[in-house]
Amino acid sequence: MTFLNRFKLSALAGILLVLVLISCEKDPTIIGAGVIGGEPFTTGTESFDVFAFNKKIEAVRTNRLPVYQLGAFNDPIYGRTEARITAQLLFPTGTANPTFGNFSQATEDNAENDASNTTVKENETVVSVLLHIPYLTSDASLRDSDNDGVDDEFERTAEDVNNANSDYDLDGLTDIQEKTSGTDPFNEDTDGDGIKDGEDPDTIKNTFPKKFDLDSIYGPNIMDDLEDSFKVKVERSTYFLRDLDPSANFEEAQAYYSNQSFSPTFVSEVLNDGDGEVIISNQETVFLIEEDDPDTAVDETGQVKKRFEPGILVPLSNIFFQQNILDKEGSSELLSQANFNDFLRGIHLSLEAMEDTMVLLNLAQATITITYTYDSANTDGVAPATPAESEFIFSLLRFQNGFYTGNAVNTFVNDNFPSDIADKMDTNENADKIFLKGGAGSYAEIKLFGEDDVQANAVIDQIKANNWIINEANLVFYVDSSSLPAETVQPPRLYVYNAETAEFLFDAATDATPSGTPSLRLFPQYDGLLQSDTDGQKYRVRITNHLNDIILRDEANATLGVMITPDINLVGSMMATLADPEENEKDLPLASTISPLGTILFGSNTASAKKLKLEISYTKSN
Repeated sequence: MTFLNRFKLSALAGILLVLVLISCEKDPTIIGAGVIGGEPFTTGTESFDVFAFNKKIEAVRTNRLPVYQLGAFNDPIYGRTEARITAQLLFPTGTANPTFGNFSQATEDNAENDASNTTVKENETVVSVLLHIPYLTSDASLRDSDNDGVDDEFERTAEDVNNANSDYDLDGLTDIQEKTSGTDPFNEDTDGDGIKDGEDPDTIKNTFPKKFDLDSIYGPNIMDDLEDSFKVKVERSTYFLRDLDPSANFEEAQAYYSNQSFSPTFVSEVLNDGDGEVIISNQETVFLIEEDDPDTAVDETGQVKKRFEPGILVPLSNIFFQQNILDKEGSSELLSQANFNDFLRGIHLSLEAMEDTMVLLNLAQATITITYTYDSANTDGVAPATPAESEFIFSLLRFQNGFYTGNAVNTFVNDNFPSDIADKMDTNENADKIFLKGGAGSYAEIKLFGEDDVQANAVIDQIKANNWIINEANLVFYVDSSSLPAETVQPPRLYVYNAETAEFLFDAATDATPSGTPSLRLFPQYDGLLQSDTDGQKYRVRITNHLNDIILRDEANATLGVMITPDINLVGSMMATLADPEENEKDLPLASTISPLGTILFGSNTASAKKLKLEISYTKSN
């Protein structure tokens, strides 16, 4: 299983580790001078037991997510997950009751009685319908450090990453010159006329497909050359996705869960034109103008007509959208978004035969573009040589002012966990192994200083009595590599949070990161990033502030939770249903919902030196 845009953290993790170590060395001196007032003091490190237990997730809320999963992921530990999407179609903002062409349907119907020569029956006709959902990429400023038009992933050497004057294709133009001139930095002869770009002044600017560093595409055959493909199936959904919950007197948003089933009961026509095959590529799809418009003075031939970023791009049925959209102009079905949602309730997306490919998608960037032609006439009533052309573009979700408009639901079909893992779920026993799986998978809860409150409080009281100044407190999780197949894609980061409130533990105010930092690397003091050392792979999560709240401010020793996260900046929570009959529902962090990955960590009930533990670095006056 290959994970595109693999998180290249070895160098960064080393830098972060050095920074943390420097912080550990400086903290005792700084704090000692300010608090102890110059008295002799010593520093030390102690390890404490924790109590960790596994929790199975039955289903998670999956509507109006920031990222959706589509396809199938074969996890070598936890089995297969199939992910499908059911989504509404949204009119462009402010265009309910749309007009296609120049005139409303009512005006067209009255064309014969209209005194104007320009009023004609427009005969709007669908030419093409394209569904486009772009793959995930990082922000452009983060992909391309030197802003030369070549993403860091593709630079020839490490030095070229910050050298805008490098020449990737050796055509005599530097990469930054190619960006300015609108030629392809990866192709020495952008227009294919046999003349290198450095010697060709006639190349039409910016007509080539740009290349992107992609993220979050999983598959057994997906390598850096991106030669794999998959087939998308698009069907009409007949399930009505309510916005508001009638059981809550229509005052709360309707929740939909990952274990709901929409297919085959609530789908009808297949909307694909052709087989829906998608060739995985990191290049844009560019459509060029093939014929010049004789009614204009400029020759448009060869200019860009439309470009789509790398992603799912499949044609949909012209006939279906002709009959259900253009032919409905002026009808009650298109009068409002609410009417339309009841009429055409959405689309259902899956991969044909659930091939072993999983993609993560931002549906707020998805579009369905209907291209159509229509008849027109000038003031003399004369029609132009060719019909006019226009577009109507639907969205699947819209993110505005911090909220999602529209509705889309991710549904999962999961294999049962292997029996040896399932038997260790929800036992409330101190675990020898911690099982973490994204989506509707599993997580763990942790009690500091032991399961028994009396024992835990005794340890806390002893720390207080010792007058320790806590410089740093870390939970250290080692990966149980002996339990993981070689092909396991290891999650890039862990997320430890307050399991009783679902709140994060990092301090966004003091754990500052430079502007433009990738979301994976936010909050470096909190850490949680996968790192490797001579002992193996591990995650270190800093909970210093949380522990100081307990020791210094008498906050409750709350149960903590640990999950995987693809984006620590996603700190919201979603309701989930649990397998534990004593705790059927619970708010869980949103981020784990959107990842198919999983891992196994050493727990706290093991004799291994890699057991889960709480490490405290402290200062004590003598």
